[in-house]
Amino acid sequence: MLLLITSSLLMTLDHRQQHLETIRSGLYLIVYPLQILADAPVALFSWSSETLSSRTRLLNENRQLRAQQLELQGQLQKFSSLENENTRLRELLQSSKKVGEKMLIGELLAVDLDPFKRQIFINKGSREGVFNGQALLDAHGVMGQINHVSAVSSTAILITDPAHVIPVQVNRNGLRAIARGTGETHRLEIPHLPNSADIEVGDLLITSGLGQRFPASYPVATVTHIERDPGQAYAQIIAEPSAQLERSREVLLVQHTLQEIKP
Repeated sequence: MLLLITSSLLMTLDHRQQHLETIRSGLYLIVYPLQILADAPVALFSWSSETLSSRTRLLNENRQLRAQQLELQGQLQKFSSLENENTRLRELLQSSKKVGEKMLIGELLAVDLDPFKRQIFINKGSREGVFNGQALLDAHGVMGQINHVSAVSSTAILITDPAHVIPVQVNRNGLRAIARGTGETHRLEIPHLPNSADIEVGDLLITSGLGQRFPASYPVATVTHIERDPGQAYAQIIAEPSAQLERSREVLLVQHTLQEIKP
């Protein structure tokens, strides 16, 4: 009898608990949206604060990265410039070794802006032994010669100056000629050669050593154009300078003084 009463009581409690659970679930569904609405301001404030903090942090990081990038780009440009300068200096040193004469390296300071002149200013003067008439080269060929010297700087006239002439010879056969400046950057004239002269497009013109200004065998120019008119006594010959007259920043001064070659 007691067993039946106990079983009946357990079944009653189980039935009531299921009803209570159902009621509890229904109440939870009703209260949950209200709880969400109640927590929304706090959650929104927290989310906004975190978002603003993250945005501020990202903006600061972005600003710092841009500043670092700009600084690195500036350093990279400087490194590139130094690398190019080192390359040019190595070329000059190699050129100096090839010619086998004592050289002085100078640096370009300025360019004469007179449209009828082709002259440059360099940072070497009489203090370093520079003298009037001293040959000036770059890594590729003859640039000109010194025409004015001060204590700490000098002026050089380039081979393209209309007032400049330089004795040359054809490297292929030794034919002697004169290369005269035209005032144009990439143009020299070779005057007074007859139509029958053995000279061709592509011939390399080198210093002949005559005139006691330029030592022999330095590259001067390459012949680019020849016009032979039977009605004219001389051929019209144009050559392009070997030196990079408009791009060279460093120059070579040949330490071969006029006193050394005087009898």
